[in-house]
Order: sequence, then structure tokens, then C-alpha cells
Amino acid sequence: MLSERPESQSPDWGDATDEALFVALQQGDKSALAILYDRYSRLVYTVAFRILNNGPEAEDLTQEIFLNLWQKQTYNPTRSALSRFLSTVTRNRAIDRVRSRSIRRRILKGMVPQQSQPVASFSLPVEQASLGERSQRVRAALKNLPEKQRELLWLAYYHGFSQSEIANHTNIPLGTVKSRMRQGLLKLKGTLQDLVD
Repeated sequence: MLSERPESQSPDWGDATDEALFVALQQGDKSALAILYDRYSRLVYTVAFRILNNGPEAEDLTQEIFLNLWQKQTYNPTRSALSRFLSTVTRNRAIDRVRSRSIRRRILKGMVPQQSQPVASFSLPVEQASLGERSQRVRAALKNLPEKQRELLWLAYYHGFSQSEIANHTNIPLGTVKSRMRQGLLKLKGTLQDLVD
């Protein structure tokens, strides 16, 4: 059952943290979902659209993401920021939709997926292991950055956002976004110096 909140408390939700809103959401407060939607629907839509390249489908996925946040409540505030959680979930769901599209096309065309890999994508096991190791090291180094820098770099390099888009989505001035990203990249460069050389 949805909790009743006195009207005098409603305006305060606009300044509430994501954690506080998520707790209210768990307690059945629909107004908390509305504020989270206002904060992050643009971010979710942009991630979905970049992958799906289809406006109506991106809108549909945006609604689905927030409906799942409301119904399933799988987000854990102690593990990541809500913006990162929503970006990751949206990206995964969008990729699933693209794969599903591809499978449907194959079925409709009566095509059978080829078992052999093209020569161009061939790489030695040593090269594959090296790439995997580098990726793990970069992610580990990213986790050690201050959250303010880490979140911005995550949006830029794992979700393809421009600095202007990041400023719009996070409501952080563009100059601050650039400064934090520059500081974060310098720290990463220092940590991963052997990969840079």
C-alpha cells in the first residue's frame, strides 16, 4: 500500500538525495519515483537511443527501466550511484533488444548463423588475455578515483557521452565537468603509466 505523505513535505523531495528517494520508493511513495524520473529519464533515454537508434523504442525502454525500478527495486545504494546503475541497466537492456532484433531478422530471412569466425577478428590467445588484463586494470584504476571524477569518466568512456551531455545530465557546470575529467585522467595516467608508454 502506498504511504501517505503530508503535503508540506512534498516540496522537500526536490532536494532529497537519491538514496532518500529510493528508500521512500521502497516504502511505496510514488512521488519519489516521479522525482527520480525527472532527474534521470533524460540520461536513460540518451543511453537507450545511442544503442537502439530508434526514438519510440528508446522511450519504451525508458518507461520499462523506471517501472522495474519501482516494481523490482534491484538497486543497491551501497554499491553504486543511481545514475551509474540506471546507465548500466539501460545499456544492458538496449543491447539485449538489439540482439533480439538480430535474431528475429535471421529467423525471418531463414539464415543460420555462421560457426566460423572471420579472419579479420582472429587474435592469438596471448593478445586476448592481454586485452582482458588491460581492461581489468583500467576498471580497477577507475574504481580508485574519487567518485566525482569516476562517475564523469564512466559516462564519457563507457556510455559515449560528450562533456556537454554529461553537464546537462548531471547538472554540473561544463567547466567543472572538464576540470574533474582532466584531473581524473591525469590520475589514471599516473596509475597506468606502463600501459600508456
